[in-house]
Amino acid sequence: MKRYLPFIIIVVVLIAVVAIFSVTLKKGNGGADSSPGLKGSNQPAQRVDKGAGPQESAPNPPTDSTGIAKPNVKVSSPVILEEYGDYQCPPCGLLYPELKQIEHEYGDQLRVVFHHFPLTKIHKNALAAARAAEAARNQNKFWEMHDRLYRNQNEWKDLDDPRPTFTSYARQLGLKIEQFTGDMDSNLVEQKISADVARGAAAGVTATPTVLIDSHMLRAEATTPEGLRRGINAMLLRKATP
Repeated sequence: MKRYLPFIIIVVVLIAVVAIFSVTLKKGNGGADSSPGLKGSNQPAQRVDKGAGPQESAPNPPTDSTGIAKPNVKVSSPVILEEYGDYQCPPCGLLYPELKQIEHEYGDQLRVVFHHFPLTKIHKNALAAARAAEAARNQNKFWEMHDRLYRNQNEWKDLDDPRPTFTSYARQLGLKIEQFTGDMDSNLVEQKISADVARGAAAGVTATPTVLIDSHMLRAEATTPEGLRRGINAMLLRKATP
């Protein structure tokens, strides 16, 4: 036994040295924990693609209540805003009061033009409404009929026959009823509506409402009160005179 004692002592010492070294190494690593992504962790950090910026929460979309003031400039000619619309189209009905407000705000710096684009495949009464507006034009009451058709869209859009309702609007406007009903069925009114549709199709119109500002077509997502004001303001600045 005495012969092996020195070897036993050496082995014990070696074990002690190894144990002390392990403890020292662990302390040198700063006592790192296992939280992912932290320096010294034995978990891999999250991968970040090159060129990626810091993540941000999506900004709130602009609201129609923010308002965009028109520039204080003089122009030699008004900006032309053209709408291709369908009187039975719900988005057109929602845009209608906004356009009226914008027209009021810009006054003689803006001219609004309406073109018929009835979507007859999905709106059964859109063509009849367009006919009513054109028949009223023949008695110089286009815009008055235009306004009534949009304001009362829910009243006539689902009727099997909206013509009596349109005739009642004509009566309220003081139109000659016999002429009005005759004009609704006339070839001239039909040709006027067809010409608007053909013009819109040639310009790339496929849906309603589609708005052009000085012949520049707005994207669908820009056809909002803010988008309209921005487009009008940009054109006013282009046309500004000293």
